[in-house]
Amino acid sequence: MKRPIRTDLVDAAVLEVFGLVREQGRLADRALERVLRRERLLYSDERRAVAEAVYGILRAQGQLNWLLGGGRSAPEAASPDLATLYGLWLSRSGSASPGAAARRLGASEELLRAALDRADARIAAVADPRERLAVEFSLPRWIAERFADELGEDEARALGRAMNERAPLAVRANLLKITRERLLARLAEEGVSAVPTRFSPWGLVLDGHANAFALSSFEEGLFEIQDEGSQLVALACAARPGFKVADACAGAGGKSLALAAEMRGKGSLFALDSDAARLEESRRRARRAGVHNLRARAIPAGPEAAGTLADLAGHCDRVLVDAPCSGLGTLRRKPDARWRLQPEDLERFASLQRELLLRFSALVKRGGWLVYATCAIGRIENDAVAECLAREAPDFTPLPLCTSLGEDMAQALGARGHTLQLLPHHHGTDGFFVASFVRAK
Repeated sequence: MKRPIRTDLVDAAVLEVFGLVREQGRLADRALERVLRRERLLYSDERRAVAEAVYGILRAQGQLNWLLGGGRSAPEAASPDLATLYGLWLSRSGSASPGAAARRLGASEELLRAALDRADARIAAVADPRERLAVEFSLPRWIAERFADELGEDEARALGRAMNERAPLAVRANLLKITRERLLARLAEEGVSAVPTRFSPWGLVLDGHANAFALSSFEEGLFEIQDEGSQLVALACAARPGFKVADACAGAGGKSLALAAEMRGKGSLFALDSDAARLEESRRRARRAGVHNLRARAIPAGPEAAGTLADLAGHCDRVLVDAPCSGLGTLRRKPDARWRLQPEDLERFASLQRELLLRFSALVKRGGWLVYATCAIGRIENDAVAECLAREAPDFTPLPLCTSLGEDMAQALGARGHTLQLLPHHHGTDGFFVASFVRAK
């Protein structure tokens, strides 16, 4: 018999997490983890309800503010109280009637009903198409304009819709321990249904209600949770057994582990990053995955990094620069990011990306490949940065992605020669950009 969800406990947790995000500036995933770790008595379906509500509110926050503001986008300082926002989300999503939501949360039923009255018609009647795009898909106006300028109105609408959908739970089979087919069977034994990813030969998409971290197959290192787009970035590197490979902005090592699996554990894999704590996480993940050729190395964040990389300069067969970025391609997975970013952040990231790309290009040997990647959407952080390499490092030339991905996959993905923009509404992945180069022999 299914246990009823204790809405009082769920509501208290949702409001606490949302408060940490909106009032204290905490990252949503970390705030959620902090509260759920403490609330040990919540059932699994209640924990899932908390997470879905928090992310749902954050995705819809701009539209909820607009509806509660009488058709005006209220500044953050004038935003409605948390209970009212949560109550309107419950009502708008069909999770509760306005009366039930008001009683649960102590909110004004009259205010909720007024905000809901002809809501869709009011949004559709917004005359300015850019403002309508922003309100309909709950985006800051500048992001809506950026998407429309880059992609066109129709594509921007499709992207906005995709950014407000729940991201699929994709995993990468650890080929050092198991094949994708055997992993599929193993997951079925554990009661988890899954289907192969559309493009990646390594991936599976799990039933979204599965707690992947609790599976014995995860504890045994048979798979890693990794978006299909991230898997394709690693695939574009075409790392091979015996190669010397550098993951220049390795972070917690997701792509490093994918590269290690493609290398079949043979050769040298250097995970480089300025964040020692994240590198320690990569070491822990490598141990679980059975990766023995990963060498994590902390490096300084500035130009002084060159001194710690001298032994690698000009010796790497492959270098991946998955640079820090705005994350505009991951808004469905990190909905709070849309409210943190500012327009000037894009050029700030682009400046850092140009610096990192040129710095780590020095590690590539003659005839070696350099792959530049971001999880961003838009020219400033992507094509414009890649073009900088051609200007300032003329010994690097574009390398068609069909060289690594194969003609059929490159065509199916819509690669444009040496570059590729993955988009949620076209590929089902996060929004990744990839550019590939080869250094002259």
